[in-house]
Amino acid sequence: MNALEESDLQVLRKTYSLSRYLLGSLTGLIAIALFASTNSVFAQTLPETEELFRTGKYAECIKIADAEIESGFHSQEWPLLKIRCEMLLGRYSDAAETVKKARIPHANSIRLLWLDRDVRRFNGNSDGAKEILAEIAAKIERLRWMYRDPDSLIIIGNFFLEIGVDAKQVRLEVFKQIQQAQPKFVESYLAGAELALEKNDYALAAEDFQKALKLDENNPRILYGLSRAFESSDSEKAQQYLNRTLEINPHHLPSLLFVAEKHLQAERYEETEQVLESILKINPAHPNAWALRAVLAHLESDVIKETFYREQALKHWRDNPEIDSLIGQHLSQKYRFAEGAAAQRRALEFDAEYLPAKIQLSNDLLRLGNEEAGWKLAEEVFEQDNYNVVAYNLSMLQDHMKKFRTLQGDGFIVRMDAQEAEIYGSRVLALLQEARQVLCSKYNVELKETIAVEIFPRQQDFAIRTFGLPGGAGFLGVCFGNVITMNSPASQGNSPSNWEAVLWHEFCHVVTLSKTKNKMPRWLSEGISVYEERQRNPAWGQSITPSYREMILGEDLTPVSDLSGAFLRPPSGEHLMFAYYESSVVVEYIVETLGMDVLVAILDDLAKGLPINYAITRHMGPVEQVDERFAEYIRSRATNFGATADFSRDKLPKQADSTGWKTWLEDHPDNYWGLQQHALALIREKKWEEARTPVNRLLELVPDYAGEGSPLLLDARVSRELGETEREVAVLNQLAETNSDAVDVYRRLTEYYTVQEDWSAVIANANRILSVNPLQPEPYRILAEAGERSGDHEAAIRGLKTLTLMDPFDPADVHFRTAQLYEQQGQLEEARKHVLYALEEAPRYRAAHELLLLVIEQMSAKALEKQEAAE
Repeated sequence: MNALEESDLQVLRKTYSLSRYLLGSLTGLIAIALFASTNSVFAQTLPETEELFRTGKYAECIKIADAEIESGFHSQEWPLLKIRCEMLLGRYSDAAETVKKARIPHANSIRLLWLDRDVRRFNGNSDGAKEILAEIAAKIERLRWMYRDPDSLIIIGNFFLEIGVDAKQVRLEVFKQIQQAQPKFVESYLAGAELALEKNDYALAAEDFQKALKLDENNPRILYGLSRAFESSDSEKAQQYLNRTLEINPHHLPSLLFVAEKHLQAERYEETEQVLESILKINPAHPNAWALRAVLAHLESDVIKETFYREQALKHWRDNPEIDSLIGQHLSQKYRFAEGAAAQRRALEFDAEYLPAKIQLSNDLLRLGNEEAGWKLAEEVFEQDNYNVVAYNLSMLQDHMKKFRTLQGDGFIVRMDAQEAEIYGSRVLALLQEARQVLCSKYNVELKETIAVEIFPRQQDFAIRTFGLPGGAGFLGVCFGNVITMNSPASQGNSPSNWEAVLWHEFCHVVTLSKTKNKMPRWLSEGISVYEERQRNPAWGQSITPSYREMILGEDLTPVSDLSGAFLRPPSGEHLMFAYYESSVVVEYIVETLGMDVLVAILDDLAKGLPINYAITRHMGPVEQVDERFAEYIRSRATNFGATADFSRDKLPKQADSTGWKTWLEDHPDNYWGLQQHALALIREKKWEEARTPVNRLLELVPDYAGEGSPLLLDARVSRELGETEREVAVLNQLAETNSDAVDVYRRLTEYYTVQEDWSAVIANANRILSVNPLQPEPYRILAEAGERSGDHEAAIRGLKTLTLMDPFDPADVHFRTAQLYEQQGQLEEARKHVLYALEEAPRYRAAHELLLLVIEQMSAKALEKQEAAE
């Protein structure tokens, strides 16, 4: 083969018959080759030198390797090691010279050729790197008998991946076969694991990395790979692997970059810069380090620095698509989707087939609401690489979403399951329109683009649409700017959250992200949304709890200046929820002490590109003082919560019955946890009268607390068992006013008020149930009956019409009652339609026939009146 032009390279990538032929030949070779001896005779210093490489002593490795090469020792391992070290240190021209000399005695080394590919790229010779692919193809075709060692076979597998052979095929027919034939060959597991990691197949990557770790437990490359593989599923384990990597090799550049990226995600920008400086001390030309510096400069709105840093990143390999793709990926993580998409397009200008940029651009476009182009790109990636997990997931999701129904109204497009759209789609649109009116006015925002809301009945579909991969447990909704994705109540199991509160929360993100042009820290964005939930409905959002009190007064309070970090690696789910709560209290503090205008002014500064701490300083004073004042504010709130209660846990008995708790409480009469456990023990023992004593004391200590473990819930239970119905109902009403998803409370209240024939209260509580789960028929039956009994035709019709969609036990009766209500309101066409539905179900339904005749008579009379009026 001759040197490749770009068009030739595309032909090579697509020459499936050639790839298939080569791969078939390789499969035969593996069976022959892997049982041959692969032991080479190396100089005694090679293992020691490789240990220096492993521990990051790259310059020392170069000196030793150079000396061995000069001494005439002709093993290719020495120049290979030297080149790897020179590349890691950014000595690209030195690496080129080493390759040049090494190719004289090792002209047919495919491993040397593969290194030469990157050496040429980083010496500004991309065309020369393409020539290498042609040369490798020619050598595999002519000299396949030479490449029987596993190291060379790994290179051949990577070559096939480069020219576009199916990745799963390469994994199974190359890497997997090497693993099976030589189970102690570490590189084969690394090749498979790193391929899986590249394709976002984290479980399979972890499996192969762990197999490699059993063979080589102190290999930084393996440990780093495990850290990446576990990052999304077990952050604690991932951190342990990362720490171990850097203990062995403090100069391990991929791990240091990983650390820098994590600081960047947590908005710890000073720490990010410090790590990047340490990387650039090792390799002053490291392209990815310069790329991350460009991201930092972008976030600081410093265009000059951003341009300079990007140029430095591309200085040695001018058309490296990874640089802009990496920049764009991190901009998108900061919700700068438009800027991120622009960066991916720049990457694709360098290499139109660079799939990481394609799939990221697909996600960016979907999050920007450009769905047609986004889905098309995802399909292209999946056609080119069906092992790309994100592309596969998006392809499957698109098929599911084709069955969705689209609702439109007043600047909104809502996509949701067709049946769910029929059941509560109108409520979704009504709440969005209310939120737009209230929040846009409050924050001085004019939304010029249509807002898309997608509601998923399957949690997995929500996760794939939102994150590209399954997972995302705990997320109820996500806002990307003009696009909101949400779990529907159907996806949340038996205890769904209040979907109205979630939708209000996410739409508030639309408003604040629009106002700041997506330039706001996560803590402030979340804090405003939780704060606005409480403003809309006191039962929504979050309020202080005994656990939050403990965290505030303990060591879990995060300074305002570092709040985004609290969302990145929370020690537990409770810590994450506390981060939301604390952020909302910061917003409340700003509004209460300085006014809404200050909060809006801070958002305006963010829109101009000012860093959050600088914006805070401009309007609230030095950020250190803000940290101190806010800490005093929230600690005062925590201290006032249960001010006379004892919340200590250190002396609590591990196990006790009601008698044991009573005895313990003699010395700790106001201990919240002891009183709670005493009450619960008495309730379990059905000692209702005795339970009243600890419950009453709890109510005195924390009278307004309605969260998990609230004494109000205990009081309601005890009151009900004692037949104290009025007290029970009073307590339940208090809970209903302060708890957004207490479905059992709402049900009990509907039962009580139905008996009392207080139909307005019944309707109110039925609507509360629907705000949590609108997919069950029970609240609609309640609405229908209450509406009919009270004369509230709107509520009755709403309940009955929805019941018709939910396979009612007696559909004829439901349609007939609906028709009656429409007839009474003079909506004769709707009445006729529903009475016909009733007769379709029960053709001999006499009352329905009579109603149909009545409706037809009225319709005829109206038509006659209209005709006479026209004449």
